[in-house]
Amino acid sequence: MHTIGRDSDEDGPVCRFGNYRARDGSDGAAVGLDVNRPHAAVVVGKRGSGKSHTLGVVAEGLARAAGVAPVVIDPMGVFDGLEASPIDGTVHDAPSVRADALPPSAWPDLLGLDPTAPAGSLVWRLAAEEDSLLAMRGAVDDADAAPETRRAAANHLALADSWDVFHPDGLDPRSLCGPAPDVLDLSGLDETPASAVVRVVARGLYDARVADAVSRIPWMLLDEAHAFVGGLADSALRTLLTRGRAPGVGVVLATQRPSALPEVAVSQADLRVIHRLTAGPDVSAISAADPTYFDESLRARLPRERGCALVVDDTAETVHDVRVRPRETPDGGATPRAVPERDGSETVE
Repeated sequence: MHTIGRDSDEDGPVCRFGNYRARDGSDGAAVGLDVNRPHAAVVVGKRGSGKSHTLGVVAEGLARAAGVAPVVIDPMGVFDGLEASPIDGTVHDAPSVRADALPPSAWPDLLGLDPTAPAGSLVWRLAAEEDSLLAMRGAVDDADAAPETRRAAANHLALADSWDVFHPDGLDPRSLCGPAPDVLDLSGLDETPASAVVRVVARGLYDARVADAVSRIPWMLLDEAHAFVGGLADSALRTLLTRGRAPGVGVVLATQRPSALPEVAVSQADLRVIHRLTAGPDVSAISAADPTYFDESLRARLPRERGCALVVDDTAETVHDVRVRPRETPDGGATPRAVPERDGSETVE
């Protein structure tokens, strides 16, 4: 098996990924992805091209690898199949986090408040002084602020409470660093509270490795990544992309809209898995990062078949045509059909 993502013949765990694809469309030698070292990767492709399927394949491979800890952020509720044998992952439905896991400076942004305005400033101060959302709400009435400021802060904190995502016993990211995948099902959450969970988990995994608090190398796999960039979770995601490999955190961002990702996501990714793309801005966003060692236009080699991918490996400075292997566990990303295709399959995302 040839391993993508390595610059030498070193040993170490490998994620079984698929097979090389010959020019006549037939399958060639088996191919794997290196998971001995952390990587920053992006998986892109239009709806139905196989990106979520690929993310599940990587999660399965990580579950079989020694010394790593897969954490899957699932905004659409399609990865619960990872609970099945032989992977035996754990799905956390509508997970909560501790309120004090968010830095005080993030609270005005979370609630849509101007941090320099009275209500935003008060919320920032309460978050710095208290360790739970309940305590923050309780402290509003006694705060040294004008009545209208206290009222505005109380209303916004009540909104945060209605999300039911902040709890004193919320997930500690360090508890997610076991051998089997932990799937955080955010499908029941709106975008803002889901972003709070993503930020806490992404930053928590990074801080845990910096502090040497966990021995395994966490890999955070984020589907629908475009929904979380540019907002509350943006700074934590940028930290993983630009600095995560040094302490030992892998990150894989999957999206059908690569044009919505920040430029740093594509430029910092040492692995780019590209499924079928047709939208002009998305093709341009990926083509802008054409490597100098690529002897032809990436646009010309974009795959056309579902489940096939072009893998750009910046570590070894190579480009590969690959057919991603079938899932070992149920694929919740398949699109239901009224009449199944002739081979009985459904469209994969």
